[in-house]
Amino acid sequence: MITLSHIIYVSVLFTHLCIEVGHTSPHSHVRPKGQILNREREENGAFSSRDYDHYKEGVHHSEFDHEAVIGNRHDAEEYDHLSPEESKKRLGILVQKMDKDGDGFVDKKELTKWILRSFKMLTEEEGEERLEEEDENEDGKVTWEEHMAEAFGIDPEDDDEDEIPDPLEAAEEHQMMQEDRALFKAADLNGDGILDKSEFSAFANPEEFVHMHQVLYEQTMVKRDKNKDGYLSLEEFLSDGSGKPPAVGSESYLVEKDHFENEYDVNHDGKLEKAEVLKWLLPDNDEVAENEAVHLIKESDDDKDGKLSIQEILDHHDTFVGSEATDFGEHLYNTHKFNDEL
Repeated sequence: MITLSHIIYVSVLFTHLCIEVGHTSPHSHVRPKGQILNREREENGAFSSRDYDHYKEGVHHSEFDHEAVIGNRHDAEEYDHLSPEESKKRLGILVQKMDKDGDGFVDKKELTKWILRSFKMLTEEEGEERLEEEDENEDGKVTWEEHMAEAFGIDPEDDDEDEIPDPLEAAEEHQMMQEDRALFKAADLNGDGILDKSEFSAFANPEEFVHMHQVLYEQTMVKRDKNKDGYLSLEEFLSDGSGKPPAVGSESYLVEKDHFENEYDVNHDGKLEKAEVLKWLLPDNDEVAENEAVHLIKESDDDKDGKLSIQEILDHHDTFVGSEATDFGEHLYNTHKFNDEL
């Protein structure tokens, strides 16, 4: 007889380790085809913001700048192989679109709005790539069965009982399936049991969509609100869900305690209510976009007037989009595709 443990079994040793150190997202499972996973989560369990690797270990990574301007990861990579002349030419097309009021300058407000637009496009791109991995019958949609097969390696018609699952791994895998099921249902806005491209984007990146936040909140509280009072105490917040917070007085303890008291506990009552939990759990794209706009202006504002002329942007094209000044003749430029996507 096929037991529940047999049905849900898949080799998840790596996933199990990731869960224990708190770096996986609600559906960051081991994916056999190298599928793009959701962005990483912070050690405390919050979703990492888009700029989480902009500065890493004191090193500035310009890839984030380029993606924030272009709004497409593949096109951003393509720019790295363009001549400066071609790079400036394409950037000039983008700048005209950034300058909404047509005054010949791009100010912080215009640049921030443009970056937020790019973030939305990047989310769509990530969702489409994930969908292509899971859409086995290539109909442009994903069923729950297709997701189960790709994310967990489970075939509903497979009755192989050769391997005996580890009970702990099986239980953890079952929990992840339940979490994914709740996210899948929340993303399925028309309730047809199938996710189209826009619905799947919300499933793949639930932190980016307001209608998915309730599920993320509930799943977080199930794991951390041990006394079920509807709030997160400092101890519950510090726990990674396993009930083992960092040692009192340790560096990680002091850092997270400071965040709890001075960032997330807005009303300073010693506990986090729903709005405060979401403030901790979800990245603030508006803040990230504004910070990035300030960064780009600082790097390119030669006359220090607080805004960028078109010429200043083109003069600093490598800051905005990158390019390659060496042998670029062998690269094929998909200019027609680029213009279509604008």
